[in-house]
Amino acid sequence: VQLQASGGGLVQPGGSLRLTCSASGLTFSSSGTGWFRQAPGKEREFVAAVRKGNLSTYYTNSVKGRFTISRDNANNRVYLQMNSLRPEDTAVYFCATTMGNPISSAYYRPSTYSYWGQGTLVTVSS
Repeated sequence: VQLQASGGGLVQPGGSLRLTCSASGLTFSSSGTGWFRQAPGKEREFVAAVRKGNLSTYYTNSVKGRFTISRDNANNRVYLQMNSLRPEDTAVYFCATTMGNPISSAYYRPSTYSYWGQGTLVTVSS
């Protein structure tokens, strides 16, 4: 299984980016997928996740109303649409998947996820 995160870049505050998570060796519709981020000098933190099956979504409070996670089963991709970006959103963003069917609270924990992609850097700056 290999995951590939892409779509990062430099954007001004208030701007938008869409991150894409692509995979080989697994089908996103059969797994739960999360996005995490890690800023310099900080721990990796949960951003958003989409549950397998019923497509329930989860977000950390700081991105609610600004970020949207979605899954494209036809193209086997998971997206993170990020709007109204702020300087504090600057980080390396990672996608990860879990093959199980964990309880909702587990989606917020990095230890839940078995496979991780390399990160993509998002820089929000004027």
